[in-house]
Amino acid sequence: MRLTLAEPSYLKESISIISDLVNEARFKITPNAIELVAMDPANVAMVVFKLLSSCFTEYDVKKDIEIAINLSNLKQILRRASPKDMLTLELDADNRLKIELKSNTNRTFNLPLIDIEEKEQKVPDLKFPVSVKTSSSVLNEAIADVDVVGESVAFIAEPKKFTLLAEGDLNQAKIEVKEDEITKISTSSDDKVKAKYSIEYLKKMINGSKLSEDVIINFNKDYPLKLDYKTVDKVMLSFILAPRVEND
Repeated sequence: MRLTLAEPSYLKESISIISDLVNEARFKITPNAIELVAMDPANVAMVVFKLLSSCFTEYDVKKDIEIAINLSNLKQILRRASPKDMLTLELDADNRLKIELKSNTNRTFNLPLIDIEEKEQKVPDLKFPVSVKTSSSVLNEAIADVDVVGESVAFIAEPKKFTLLAEGDLNQAKIEVKEDEITKISTSSDDKVKAKYSIEYLKKMINGSKLSEDVIINFNKDYPLKLDYKTVDKVMLSFILAPRVEND
């Protein structure tokens, strides 16, 4: 295999975001895309990543290849890539991942592949009655607001309104997002749909805003949350987060 990226930022930012949740991961490199499905060590969050072959200036993959890598090591190397670099990925004879950065200098890094015991992760088939499409910055600001108050946040959807609500011992933060040109809310329920999620995890996931100006938020009562960040023909990064179910 030989893959060359003229815009290393898509891979660089994606790995930086994913490595906040996952330490080690298995990549599947197919003739169409680099793919990853991984759970965080606490089994609370799942990451689904796809970097499409159309993102690359050279994409030579004859058959599916699986490689497992320590993500923090990969992140450290990709940090050294500047926007002007051509980034090439290859497997060398010693079964290491060779990462080449070319601009006015030529830099080569070799990263050992690792063995991961865990079974292959499958993306769950989730059905959602609620879908909110909005700008990434709207969600980022709302999570920054609720972070001031509590450890968990309730997502509440009703026709034409999406609310984030966090409550601490004495204080409360409530952010109401009305439907407009930027925010589209679709819900198949006339009642309010409400679910709670960890703010600590959400703070890591909303970094997907580095890849896409928009985010699609799907959830249901006491059910996983799904966040989708997509750039057409380039990259897709999704997160699935388990709900915080509380016994009222």
